[in-house]
Amino acid sequence: MGVLRLGEVDGKEMGALVARYGLDLVSVPATASIPASYWGGSEAGLAGNRLYAREDTPIHSLLHETSHYVCLSPERRAALFRDAGGDDAEENAVCYLQVLLANHVRELDRGRLFADMDAWGYSFRLGSSWRWFEEDADDARDWLQRHGLVDDRQTILWTLREDAHDVGW
Repeated sequence: MGVLRLGEVDGKEMGALVARYGLDLVSVPATASIPASYWGGSEAGLAGNRLYAREDTPIHSLLHETSHYVCLSPERRAALFRDAGGDDAEENAVCYLQVLLANHVRELDRGRLFADMDAWGYSFRLGSSWRWFEEDADDARDWLQRHGLVDDRQTILWTLREDAHDVGW
């Protein structure tokens, strides 16, 4: 079984999910290159508030790019084209939020998302995305809470990061 792709889920529901963050899911024809894709190929692209994807775009890629958009400071979000940038702490928060968002895709569950992330090549020091999430992601969860993106129960608050810089303890 390959990774779950956009053509295998309800595209309207996926569009509605990312729209909760002000993103527009833009469909790209099967034979066209995906604009603003960092990795190229079938990977999602992000430019401003537009999330580009084809039917063969992996759902984990859509969730990851959506999470980047959410975790960006307002200044970086305003200038966004292809590369979200950020430091390791923010990247970990992006991956964590991506896992939480999987609960909102009817055709996806965390187990499938973890398998898809591992198959794609996400790299975590404990060897798998599941082990990272369960055993080593406290910093990512804390980052999301500090920036007002999840609450203390890991419930998504459906807000965008609004602070201009990292909030210290």
